[in-house]
Amino acid sequence: MSLVFDPVQAEPAFRLVARTIEEKILAGEIVPGDLLPSEAGLAEKLGVNRSTIREAIRVLEQNGFVRREAGRKKLYASIPQSGDISRRLTAAMVLHQVTFEELWEAMFALEPAAAAAAAHRGDEGDFGAIERNLEATRKALKDSTSLTELDIEFHELVAQATRNRAIQMARLPLSELFYPPFYRVMSRLNAGERLLAAHEAIYAGIRDHDEKRAREWMEKHILDFKRGYELANLDMTSPVDMPGK
Repeated sequence: MSLVFDPVQAEPAFRLVARTIEEKILAGEIVPGDLLPSEAGLAEKLGVNRSTIREAIRVLEQNGFVRREAGRKKLYASIPQSGDISRRLTAAMVLHQVTFEELWEAMFALEPAAAAAAAHRGDEGDFGAIERNLEATRKALKDSTSLTELDIEFHELVAQATRNRAIQMARLPLSELFYPPFYRVMSRLNAGERLLAAHEAIYAGIRDHDEKRAREWMEKHILDFKRGYELANLDMTSPVDMPGK
């Protein structure tokens, strides 16, 4: 029998170096805030040339694992920020041609859970912020652009009230793709009153620490998004675009 193999692709040295340093940070051997050796020092320790180190550092900086202080060359270990992670995941979903329907299914699972967690942990500071959002929404019912921005803000405020970083980080890349296209629905349908009513009902459940009511109303709200999309004759099976396109 004749076997056919594809050529073995060697991983570039700079990626191996970047992964080595990243793994030490994740393992706690290098603590965020620690000063790293110079490029020459890293090259000597890892047995590679300085150009390899420079490329590895570029990758680590892009991924948020190292940082430089403004105007200085010194390198410090750091923790990737939610926004950095979100941008990479958002780009990956666009490149994989994830559809609006797939996003909707993910948000239908996540947003009701966030509403219930917000009802469990939300405090007066959260309530005040949501109430200000609702007041602004009442004044913007005829403005599709403002309504879309306020809808995005409302869901972000609910996520903040969860005090759950896993929920906040998981929903961020999804929401960046899921909510902005709602402008197309708001501009084609007179849905402002219905959106406001849903937000007020969700908030009432959160404010009263009624997890079941908050969850149920968020489920209705996310279902309404899908109905609105269909009523506006928009294709839920189409791939998502990068925000701003």
